[in-house]
Amino acid sequence: MSAAPKLTNLADMVRDRATSRGDALAYEFEGRQTTFAEFDSKTNRVANALIAMGLKKGERIAYLGKNSDFYFELLMGAMKAGVVMAPVNWRLAGPEVAFIVDDCRAPVLFVGPEFITQVRNIRDKLPSVRTVITTEGGAPEWPDYLAWRDAQSSNDPRVPIEPKDIAIQLYTSGTTGKPKGAMLSHANFLNLVQTGNEDDKPEWNRWTTDDVSLVAMPIFHIGGSGWGVMGLYHGARGVIAREFDPTKVLDFFEQSGITKLFMVPAAMQFVVRQPRARQVDFSRLKYMLYGASPIPAALLKECIEVFKCGFVQMYGMTETTGTIVALPPEDHIEGLDRMRSAGKALPGIELAILDPEGKPLPPGEVGEIATRSGSNMAGYWNLPEATARTIDADGWLRTGDAGYMDKDGYLYIHDRIKDMIISGGENIYPAEVESALCDHPDVAEAAVIGIPDDKWGEAVKAVVVMKPGKSADATDIINFTRERIAGYKTPKSVDFIAALPRNPSGKILRRSLREPYWVGKDRQVN
Repeated sequence: MSAAPKLTNLADMVRDRATSRGDALAYEFEGRQTTFAEFDSKTNRVANALIAMGLKKGERIAYLGKNSDFYFELLMGAMKAGVVMAPVNWRLAGPEVAFIVDDCRAPVLFVGPEFITQVRNIRDKLPSVRTVITTEGGAPEWPDYLAWRDAQSSNDPRVPIEPKDIAIQLYTSGTTGKPKGAMLSHANFLNLVQTGNEDDKPEWNRWTTDDVSLVAMPIFHIGGSGWGVMGLYHGARGVIAREFDPTKVLDFFEQSGITKLFMVPAAMQFVVRQPRARQVDFSRLKYMLYGASPIPAALLKECIEVFKCGFVQMYGMTETTGTIVALPPEDHIEGLDRMRSAGKALPGIELAILDPEGKPLPPGEVGEIATRSGSNMAGYWNLPEATARTIDADGWLRTGDAGYMDKDGYLYIHDRIKDMIISGGENIYPAEVESALCDHPDVAEAAVIGIPDDKWGEAVKAVVVMKPGKSADATDIINFTRERIAGYKTPKSVDFIAALPRNPSGKILRRSLREPYWVGKDRQVN
């Protein structure tokens, strides 16, 4: 459905859907159902509760928890108060969580039941946090979300919201080892759905109020929060999974009649390999959208056989508010050269391939992929220099990915200019892992690379040089890093060498470390 007149912020979107969709279901979560009208009322209470705590427009709140309907109440309620939600990746280690909560200066931290112990352990590392609120109880020393929310009026606070105001702050892994808060505005989100004529949109990109979307990807990613907001915008029903569980995903298809969902290929593989997968009725499923990494041809073939729906590959970043390029179902044909591409730019999205001097390159030539649109982030929180390095004065955002476009406008990802590794849809920067490795008292230096992995797309490999006279085995190194960084960032294998290869200026030659593992691959990202 499309709104008239055009909405200018997401808070008004919630109000509009309450009027137009009232008693229809907005969200389902573990047996709890919320209509659009109830969601509007509950988000008013959240907004009033934040205002009552003294939060001012533009301040941040943090959420450390798994997917929940309460998260979306907090997200949209914060928007109604002019406050910005900053969800935290719950897979991170304690020090990493503390960095993000402190970086966004959140006076309030909402914590799910699984992370109460972790927050107790890092409470003294959270100087900005005045109040911790538990979303599902479990900590008698802290207030409970429902009591906190329902102590407030359901009257709409009507805080003025501008399109340029920040709607959410999503943290993306940092090349220097520290995450950066990507600020996404109301205008960024609305640009994705309001650009172009609704009638001109391809079938896969149209929604109806009969659609049922599954929100299974984590809300600390754009693929979780953004997907959940997208369904709400279109007046569709959102079925929220606490976390990705392949057996429960199959239950959602059977019990809720899912018509659309977004997953990463690693998750698709887990689902399709379930023994039950071939017995489940997927007849209501229209489209499966996937992204964060390309899909192996064999896996796609298997998914087409089992799910019998249309497949759409999505390419984008947190910094672009998600998808900017899509490969539609009609290009998902085995043997078709376009299957190796990421697809074509969506309406309103400009793409360019740039040489090292920033000049556009012709079709077929590899350079850095850049994009310009109303969906490009407002910038990185409190990092003007990093923002300027990413978005130039003309509004072109450098993705850090290398690729080329063919004469028909299809984008092919060739390599990553940044050294980022994508494993199971998670972004991992070598600098962060290398920092943890070099904390080991016997490690002289280390380099981290991504190598092909059938399950995760890429796996983290550490290449380590030990100090003279010192030794360790792979298990020692892996266990050491696991105490310092998230499990998914921990190296899955370790090579020991005498010296790291370097160029004349001393820069580590990662490409030469990677090359033996990527021989025979047609691109250097899996």
